[in-house]
Amino acid sequence: MKKPRQSKIYRFSLAIIMLGGITLSFIPPKKKLTIFLAGDSTMADKKVSAYPETGWGMSFKNFLDSTVVIINKAQNGRSTRTFITDGLWKQITDNLNAEDYVLIQFGHNDEVPTKKSATRETEFKNNLILYIDQTRSKKAIPVLITPVTRRSFDSTGTVTDTHARYARIVRDVALEKHVQLIDLDQESMELVQRFGPEGSKCLYNYLEPGENPNYPDGKKDDTHFNELGARKMAEIVLTDLRRLSPEINSRVVGSDRVLTRLHYEK
Repeated sequence: MKKPRQSKIYRFSLAIIMLGGITLSFIPPKKKLTIFLAGDSTMADKKVSAYPETGWGMSFKNFLDSTVVIINKAQNGRSTRTFITDGLWKQITDNLNAEDYVLIQFGHNDEVPTKKSATRETEFKNNLILYIDQTRSKKAIPVLITPVTRRSFDSTGTVTDTHARYARIVRDVALEKHVQLIDLDQESMELVQRFGPEGSKCLYNYLEPGENPNYPDGKKDDTHFNELGARKMAEIVLTDLRRLSPEINSRVVGSDRVLTRLHYEK
């Protein structure tokens, strides 16, 4: 007498499972999300001839799944002004759609007065505001990023902030315009400090003579990263973006595993 009852329970359970499967089959796939990168050489994609120099934008794309398209327009030597005059900003705005993201990181080439790309502080601020306003006019999402640190230590072994004035402008504009901010200047300084004056060389493009055919005479570069340094900086950006954007957080490859490799680890 119990067998028919069990059979009914089994058939009912099977029906629920099949119904669930049918329902799941109608869940639409995630639509593509595009993230544009606007910045300088510390973010840019590099030519093979520059290896092992690596922009953090090159490492950043490896953390996101196939539903995310990364378009890296960052270029060596660009400031907020020359990124516009060279037509790179227009390449972004011409292709920008609603709900796209634009990550904006400048300062390295704006702040050096001897460079042709230099901008005064007022111009730097106004250019950032222009980026924000034009991004929002397309109903896209701007994210400001303070300039990533250089490897610079004082005589006591304390990392020094070479971007203080221009990083402060980025923070002020983010606050004034209610824009999401990643304080890469501060967070990358903390990372470099943990590695220390000598250990931090392993993050930057430091090479002994004969070590790499691209740099036969060696290289001592306190601005640009090698693969490890670029990945560490990309992890900082990723970790902050995940907090700022549930949409991006849901598209991280192996989300739990990535969090075990936070940039706080040396």
